[in-house]
Amino acid sequence: MEKRATFAGGCFWCTETLFQRLEGVFEVIPGYSGGQIKNPSYREVCTGRTGHAECVSIGFDEDIIAFNTLLDVFMHTHDPTSLNRQGQDVGTQYRSAIFYHDEDQKLAAKKIISACETQFNAPIVTEVVPFDVFYPAEIDHHNYYNLNKSQPYCNYVISPKVGKLLKDYKEYLKENI
Repeated sequence: MEKRATFAGGCFWCTETLFQRLEGVFEVIPGYSGGQIKNPSYREVCTGRTGHAECVSIGFDEDIIAFNTLLDVFMHTHDPTSLNRQGQDVGTQYRSAIFYHDEDQKLAAKKIISACETQFNAPIVTEVVPFDVFYPAEIDHHNYYNLNKSQPYCNYVISPKVGKLLKDYKEYLKENI
């Protein structure tokens, strides 16, 4: 059954890259959610004044990959204890959030956060909030890592996350990655 998940875990280039590699994920779109203005641009979101977070909208087949697996990957491939930042990316637009689409997703999100509390050295600050609206990012942000692997940000920030995914979640990876 086709479902949708929406996660904010810092820079959407990182998050998009990871979820693209999972079997059962058929679409990952970088964009913005959780803010107050309609159709924000990247430049506006970067100011931190729109209230939006950089996030990804993930289309997945629940018969192939469970939402709980997506949550596990999400929680362990970014720092859910870092308030309004991921690494050097700082601001509310880089916050950690799970935008749930139904009550089952809400319960699953709260359950994994509770289960992960002992795995981190600080409290988890990931927001669990109802999904409202998603605005796709400009096209030059789509598939960014795959098209720009030689860029310094990709080499130093995204590639190590991909390495962690390949090591820790190999049973969930697509064959041709």
